[in-house]
Amino acid sequence: MPAAFDLVTIDVVDTVDAARFWTGALGLREIEREDDARWIALADEGGRRVLGLQRGAHRAGGIHLDLNCRAGEFVAEIERLVALGATLLSPPRTEPYGSIANLTDPEGNAFDLCAYNTEREWLGTTNPARMNRWLAT
Repeated sequence: MPAAFDLVTIDVVDTVDAARFWTGALGLREIEREDDARWIALADEGGRRVLGLQRGAHRAGGIHLDLNCRAGEFVAEIERLVALGATLLSPPRTEPYGSIANLTDPEGNAFDLCAYNTEREWLGTTNPARMNRWLAT
């Protein structure tokens, strides 16, 4: 199954202030907060995640798409996206919520592929030769 759209993520300096603004501006509510507010997700009235706020290097236009796939399809989905022309920016990694890969599309626009799991899947069990092949493209 191909990756699915998850949410739009904005890179910000202060996630708490940004969350306060966007919840007021769009009538959203906070549904996730991780890693000392490094990441905050906002949802609509129906509980659907629609906006992510990520603390990190802020740059004008620092918006990227988040895609998701099943945990068991994560490696194959990265390979599929790279074959379509995406570039893997760094080795995939695990976070408390699951696995993540940072990529760009053929035009250089950033997006993330996330695989959310209920049980942590350590990327160290994936094939290192595959990772090197992705990074070489």
